[in-house]
Amino acid sequence: MEQVLQLFRTLHRTRQQVFKNDPRALEAARLKINEEFKKNRKETSPEKVAELMKIGHDVEVLLRTSVIQGIHTDSNTIKLRPRKEVLLDNVPFCDTTQRKS
Repeated sequence: MEQVLQLFRTLHRTRQQVFKNDPRALEAARLKINEEFKKNRKETSPEKVAELMKIGHDVEVLLRTSVIQGIHTDSNTIKLRPRKEVLLDNVPFCDTTQRKS
């Protein structure tokens, strides 16, 4: 039970970071998290609980590492505000084979 509560808290903390300064997205995410936990709160099967926990952890990782916030600056422009978690090292792509000397 403690792990479920910890996941619930973690999802809400991640929601607050990912959707910072976006009240509509913050509220929608809050409602969805709460709805999913309420819908499954009477689940007693250890296998099903483990499956739901895995889904919850996957969602948290996806939110934290893949969602980028965009802000409309005018009618034709969106300013992206990536967090450090979504920035990856830029590795150059080379589509030709390299010869070993």
